[in-house]
Amino acid sequence: MPSNLIMMNSNTKKPRREFLRDGALITAGISSAGIAAGCKTVVRSDPNRKLNLGIIGPGGRGASNMEGLVSENFVAFADVDDQQAQPIYAKYPGIPRYRDFREMLDREKSLDAVVVSTPDHTHAIASIDAMQRGLHVYCEKPLAHSIYELRRMKDEARKAGVVTQMGVQGHAMEGSRRAMETIRSGAIGEVRELHVWTDRPNGWWPQGEDRPSNAPAIPDTLDWDLWLGPAPHRPYHPIYVPFKWRGRWDFGTGAIGDMGVHNLDTAFWALELGIPNHAQVIDADQGAADCPPLWSIIQMNYPARGNRSAVKLTFYDGKKLPPADLFHGEEIPSNGSLIIGSKGTLFTRTWHGGENESDMFLLLPKKKFMHLQAPPPVVPRVRDHHFEWIQACKGLTKTEANFDYAATLTEGLLVGQLALRTGKSIEWDPKRMRAINCPEAEPFIKPMFRKGWEI
Repeated sequence: MPSNLIMMNSNTKKPRREFLRDGALITAGISSAGIAAGCKTVVRSDPNRKLNLGIIGPGGRGASNMEGLVSENFVAFADVDDQQAQPIYAKYPGIPRYRDFREMLDREKSLDAVVVSTPDHTHAIASIDAMQRGLHVYCEKPLAHSIYELRRMKDEARKAGVVTQMGVQGHAMEGSRRAMETIRSGAIGEVRELHVWTDRPNGWWPQGEDRPSNAPAIPDTLDWDLWLGPAPHRPYHPIYVPFKWRGRWDFGTGAIGDMGVHNLDTAFWALELGIPNHAQVIDADQGAADCPPLWSIIQMNYPARGNRSAVKLTFYDGKKLPPADLFHGEEIPSNGSLIIGSKGTLFTRTWHGGENESDMFLLLPKKKFMHLQAPPPVVPRVRDHHFEWIQACKGLTKTEANFDYAATLTEGLLVGQLALRTGKSIEWDPKRMRAINCPEAEPFIKPMFRKGWEI
């Protein structure tokens, strides 16, 4: 084990006096960590000063996020899996390494911001801990594992006044912003129908399986207890790590959380959909207690918003697709969306509105819109998603996919997931955060957290 790898016992607890003090402060809406850090909320750097970043989960997706942040300072890493993080550790040998992100946040007083690239079930606890210390946060999608966690993250971001961004990279691309502006311009008319689909999980991770019954030895390079974090204890198995956890209910959110967030983003932004009031499963493969089914078709109904009509969203995964006649003869991609208006359809041909002309969205039927001019821009154009967050942390702009936006986008999809998990139609009451007449949904709305990992 490297000499500069700092370990923390996952059972480490605060003294009772400190615990009670912190609880009282939080009840009063004050974070003791923020006080200890000199209340670094609303960190506004000199635009020419580099941000000091802590990377939570530098292995896997974290390494990709770091590529977009190389202009800044990496000052600390936290990863429970030494083997997964080894390429980053080798590339940045002098940077302190931690197994437990909580230890990193306690020790590294120079941090301005953190990047959370862990599995879904630890997004909330890592992000909330950082925000309560006054740190800006970039967190991967989906924003959280449950609706309760989403609400907590949104509330903590507002309270702390920090800059936040969910990792939905397509949000910053030219095609997504132009598509949003096109829809809002009225070019396709009044929208009442929306279709979103993905090929996941096929070939990406296993689903529809029972929990493995054997318990292989835990690798020396992995702290399994820390990896589990707030999730219920279960024996280690290589079927979960480093990536196949996404198809397990305790850790991931399946295809709807993985690609639904990406593929719905353009339409959600353009239509300002809000939160659905109803969700039901139209059809699905046989699932398992531990996993989502191999494929499903879920319908969510979003109510009218102001002068905007109610919208029916149909979400397809596992290579299921909308009816072919909706595509006006165009080739059907493995991921995309159809935003159907009274005057025409906007078709995103990938998981975003398009980065280049080659993958830019289409307006259908083509002949009708061939001379349509792009509407004037209403949102800034940025170099990329990571750069937008960096600039916002330095007070130069704002993030468009902040936690307020991201929590609402993700909540709607997780309402659809409630229908899948319970096998019942869901009448959703967002004010009370309850599925009306469906008590079976309660453990999925606000899960039980392991002792020491409560949010």
